[in-house]
Amino acid sequence: MKIAFTATLLALTLASPLAARQLTIADVTMLSRVGAPAATKDGHWLVWAQRETDLAADRGRYDLWRLDLSKAGTQPERLVADPEANENDPQIVGTTVYFSSDKGGEDAIWAVPVTGGTPRRLTGFKGGFGGFKVAPTADRLVVWADRKPGAPSLEPAMEKKDANAGAARVYDRLFVRHWDTWAGGNRSQLFVLPLTAAGAPGNGIPLVGALVGDAPSKPFGGGEEIAWSPDGRTLYFALREAGRIESTSTNLDIFQVPADGSAAPVNLTDANDATDNQPSVSPDGRKLAYVAMRRPGYEADRQVLTVRDLASGRTVSLTERWDRSVGSIAWAPDSKSLYVTAEDTQENPLWRVDAATGQVARLTAAGNVSAVAVTATGVVVAMNSLTAPDDFYRIAPVAPVRLTSVNAAKLRGIDMPQVSRFSFKGANADTVWGYAVKPYGATGKVPVAFMVHGGPQGSSNNSWSYRWNPAVFAGAGYGLVAVDFHGSTGYGQAFTDAIRNNWGGWPLEDLQKGLSAATTQFPWLDGDNACALGASYGGYMMNWIEGKWPDRFKCIVQHDGVFDARAMAYETEELWFDEWEHGGKTYYEDPQAYEKWNPVHYVAQWKTPMLVITGEKDFRIPYTQGLASFTALQRRDIPSRLVVFPNENHWVLKPKNSRRWYGEVLGWMDRWTGKGG
Repeated sequence: MKIAFTATLLALTLASPLAARQLTIADVTMLSRVGAPAATKDGHWLVWAQRETDLAADRGRYDLWRLDLSKAGTQPERLVADPEANENDPQIVGTTVYFSSDKGGEDAIWAVPVTGGTPRRLTGFKGGFGGFKVAPTADRLVVWADRKPGAPSLEPAMEKKDANAGAARVYDRLFVRHWDTWAGGNRSQLFVLPLTAAGAPGNGIPLVGALVGDAPSKPFGGGEEIAWSPDGRTLYFALREAGRIESTSTNLDIFQVPADGSAAPVNLTDANDATDNQPSVSPDGRKLAYVAMRRPGYEADRQVLTVRDLASGRTVSLTERWDRSVGSIAWAPDSKSLYVTAEDTQENPLWRVDAATGQVARLTAAGNVSAVAVTATGVVVAMNSLTAPDDFYRIAPVAPVRLTSVNAAKLRGIDMPQVSRFSFKGANADTVWGYAVKPYGATGKVPVAFMVHGGPQGSSNNSWSYRWNPAVFAGAGYGLVAVDFHGSTGYGQAFTDAIRNNWGGWPLEDLQKGLSAATTQFPWLDGDNACALGASYGGYMMNWIEGKWPDRFKCIVQHDGVFDARAMAYETEELWFDEWEHGGKTYYEDPQAYEKWNPVHYVAQWKTPMLVITGEKDFRIPYTQGLASFTALQRRDIPSRLVVFPNENHWVLKPKNSRRWYGEVLGWMDRWTGKGG
């Protein structure tokens, strides 16, 4: 079965036939990137942070933009754009926009009228911070910042340093390091400051009390893990209590604490030892919504939308019967429904959930909804697709109405590829989905880039990426094929769960059948001239393919992949993930579970030329795994190349490194497919 993505809404019809060309990574790195929007309650104004790339400085910089939603056809305009500062994280209370700025080289919270004016600085504390949220009553704000556990305020602690102590890091428990950072003893903690006409002075009062952990969670938690009550008197936050089990626990809980710090936090979800997260209070102040998982230790369990009556404490699993995992939550203004995102068969739509019955209604079709802003007059979302970066849309009965075309000028004259979905019978006779991306204007056969997603609980879905971008591979002349193998998300929890204890089993069968199905259904794919590529779990699969499917590809690109499952079990930081994936036991308790799917055992069968890429700051799958892969390739005299990024983690994020990454990857593929001439 094959169908075309129905992404007309997101397609950019900006190409000029006289100047048409293909998309390149040089284009992608210079695109404007819109952040999550904030809106006034009355739906008049939309405000967001927008990133532009400073290529010379090899970084992004941020300004605040706004859009008048009360008039059709209005164009975005800058609200705050100091060329010497970054303005970010806008929030609107009343008619005031609150935002963070590093003006003068010092992080602080600022404010400006949404209608425009001179920004004013509100805070003066030192030591930096991670984020903030203003109370709906605009009389206080909460700041989260890395400080020593139990810090009495935001004032940085004075530490005495022994000049003769040397430079050793010393640890007595895990985490030693997390994602890309060595543990230094600080924790992300919450502090409340008063907010008056004069600003938000002082160093705040602490709220987490004796709890030791990070609020929001690290490395990716943000404002979605913090929520104010409508009256500004209570704060709700998610936190995983630290200790000797931190590296093996997914037990985030939701705590309630008085905003004046007059009492210790209360754990509202103590009965659940799995993840509870994303607290969101209804506008009427009566209910608390959040997502809850059921199985401790499993980070990809289904997230069920759960609602707690704050007066009685009674909880209802609102989407228990809906076999989809809720990704984000926003209440409707009348507190009678909620807007959520949840993946569904290669799409990530917006849905409305009835707060009383749990009935679910889909509000968008094709595309990836990346952010949601709810107002009294409607809902605005940020949405993207495989062929279009984020723009803003107003949700409407028939189809979303486009509000912005932020990158119209930068993408003018570029022809985007054609995307077609297909399905086939995969492992266990289950229906498996994939897509094929055809270069614009391609005639005859094109070489294949067979991309395997990471996670492994993830999806090659209809979304834009600034890292692994299918449109860039198509722009380079490759027909990109991606398959959502068993373990992928958006197909029900049983399909996602199927990869456990099965890393090299059903997923490989799906990939083999999927590539065969794609090359059969799309005659423009040159199935005899293909390279495989993947990162993280996809990188693991590249190492696995080297030994278990060694005669299929002209070349392989392996980025941050597991080479030796035993070493991985002892080197990675979030131990809960690796142990869950192998049955819930440690390596020393059940070594066979890890060795069953261990690529290191099949090095003797390796023969395909491989490009190995890794980042020195990758603590998830440490760079030693990449070094080991490269060593194996070199010792077997297999053509191979190692690329190490000293300043990148599990992802390649810096603009110049991104360009170098694509240069290395496409250069390697061109060499072995003969595309380079």
